[in-house]
Amino acid sequence: MTLKWDGHTHTKFCYHGNDAEQEAYLDRALALGFERYTISEHPPLPQGWVEDGELFRELAMPMDELPAYMAYAKAMKRQYEGRLDVTVGLELDYLPGAFGFTERIVDEWQGELEDVVYSVHYLRGRGGVMQCVDYKPDHFAEHLLAYYGTMTNVVDEYYDHVEAAIARAGHLPSHIRKRIGHINLIEKFASALPPIDENHIRRRLEAILPLLAATGVGIDVNTAGMRVATCGKPYVPAWFLAACRARGIACVYGSDSHKPDHVGFGWEWFAAQSNIGR
Repeated sequence: MTLKWDGHTHTKFCYHGNDAEQEAYLDRALALGFERYTISEHPPLPQGWVEDGELFRELAMPMDELPAYMAYAKAMKRQYEGRLDVTVGLELDYLPGAFGFTERIVDEWQGELEDVVYSVHYLRGRGGVMQCVDYKPDHFAEHLLAYYGTMTNVVDEYYDHVEAAIARAGHLPSHIRKRIGHINLIEKFASALPPIDENHIRRRLEAILPLLAATGVGIDVNTAGMRVATCGKPYVPAWFLAACRARGIACVYGSDSHKPDHVGFGWEWFAAQSNIGR
């Protein structure tokens, strides 16, 4: 029987999220019958990781808040013990050129970390600096599409990063559960940008399957794309979810909640694809 588990969620420490206290998220999870709930906030980024200072402040908590976040997550774990298995996690970013920054965070907190969602949010783009792949459609077009020339080139760069992120995640301490975050985030603005060749995406995803199996890295079956008007579908295709399950790759539902009423969003789609309750 599959554990009812929301494995990708955010907190008041997310500067592009909501300031609700964690109990609002966890009480909703309980009301929906969840048995496990992973708190997986964005950790700090290297100073100046993106050139827009205002955007940088929205992306992740400052370094001096990380101890408070970890203490908060652990307090929630204790508070809900016996009712809901709250696990302490982070959504780590794949940071080319700054891997030591991430490694220091993991080294410092590995004794408390139970779950890591490892995500690709950034590609080098306009000006030769890091740009967000999931900020706004116009920003994507100006800072990434114009830089790479075609959507195919951007897609290839994105999946090259995803493959490298899987390898990085595979080397995290063995006691930490790890999964790759929203593997098709590159499709967030699909309807607002030039068409992406779905067959090309399928070929890239098929090549990723053996990497996941070899490293023991799972996938975050992230349904947040269903909330995005320019996407309208989960960030994991149904065929890819089925292929992962057939290979024994861990498939963990993730609401990617940024406010309490996101908790459990899209679970029905995940349950149907996973034959849960049938």
